[in-house]
Amino acid sequence: MSLIVQKFGGSSVADAEKLLHIAHITKAAYDAGNDVIVVVSAQGDTTDRLIDRSRELTASPSPRELDALLTAGEQISAALAAMALQTLGVPAVSLSAWQLPIRSDGVHGDAKIERIGKERVKTELAKRRVVVVAGFQGVDGAGDATTLGRGGSDYSAVALAAAFGAEKCLIYTDVDGVYTTDPRVCPTARRLDRVSYEDMYALSRAGAQVLHDKCVALAQEKGVEPEVRSCEADSVGTRVVPDGGCQGVTGVTRRESEGDAYAAVTLVGAALPSLEIEKTAILALVAAGVAVHGVDAGERTLTLYVERGQSRKAVRAAHDAVI
Repeated sequence: MSLIVQKFGGSSVADAEKLLHIAHITKAAYDAGNDVIVVVSAQGDTTDRLIDRSRELTASPSPRELDALLTAGEQISAALAAMALQTLGVPAVSLSAWQLPIRSDGVHGDAKIERIGKERVKTELAKRRVVVVAGFQGVDGAGDATTLGRGGSDYSAVALAAAFGAEKCLIYTDVDGVYTTDPRVCPTARRLDRVSYEDMYALSRAGAQVLHDKCVALAQEKGVEPEVRSCEADSVGTRVVPDGGCQGVTGVTRRESEGDAYAAVTLVGAALPSLEIEKTAILALVAAGVAVHGVDAGERTLTLYVERGQSRKAVRAAHDAVI
């Protein structure tokens, strides 16, 4: 019997139909004899709507009260996911951070997990129940709710996988794994079977939305190998591992910050920095009619600055030139 951690994002739990769909995924793992811990995010745009509710009252809400408000979203998802599993005949129990507990520091809005209590989860698993944990949240030394920042539910899943020695940590998302670039932007993007911790961390820092950098850093520290996949039955996914096997350029991503005139298009891979690859990428952008306004080379990265309106074209040109 193995322990599996499954994490489902907000779009995967957005409504009753999707909740039942993920419940079937969990049921298959459970029926195969595995112990299962499920981590869920808030439904759809719940977090944004809760933030908007707070701003109806004040432009500067108390960080403590804002965290108390936002953690409600994940608690709702956890309870509904447990109900969906029970509807399929799978014993399940939902738990919030304070019930495990998931102890964090007191940095509201971007807390760090310090330790995870195991007894409650072990008790529930021993009863052959699926444990559904509210992601994105912790509880500090004063007993106050904290949130773990952007990508916090992925962070929760990796932390739980590490704490309980899970055989698998499956991160279910909108895409079928990690791609060489955003397939919605570049039709020639291809899915990677494996990607190294270093490259995944660099891609996340440069704007890739698949996994948060804090989650990747924890996975590397604890030796957890997350697997990113979609909820579709034929999903193959991508494993984040110590050695991804790519010695060239692994991927291209972009970051656009509000108010900035330029977007950052970043190449990531073991071959960088490289003057030859830099020249190839710049020439490809120029040939595509994209002006390069700046270049920044770093460890495993090359960033080209282009006008915001041309970032998608720049990604496609750079990707097809170097990958």
